[in-house]
Amino acid sequence: MTDYFEFSTPEIVRILGSRFREYRMRCNLTQSEAAERAGVAKSTLQKFESGNACNMSITTLILLLKVVGRINALEELLPELPESPYLIRNEKKVQRIRHKKDE
Repeated sequence: MTDYFEFSTPEIVRILGSRFREYRMRCNLTQSEAAERAGVAKSTLQKFESGNACNMSITTLILLLKVVGRINALEELLPELPESPYLIRNEKKVQRIRHKKDE
């Protein structure tokens, strides 16, 4: 298993784009077809697959994942966590974490 922590953000974008290209091709889709199905510009898809989409939105990524049938992979990316007893105070679930300022 690869440790992505050591990779830079552009390196990870290149890896994701390359993998997406493989999925798209296995779905027998051209870049034009995939872009049209996702409702994004073909140039956006080309930039993503070439690793040059450093500012692509998460919405665009979700649309593209749907096109190649990998939207359910999000469950692996951020699986739902069980309730944490440390985040429940006075019968209420904590909404945010605040740290005390050093005095």
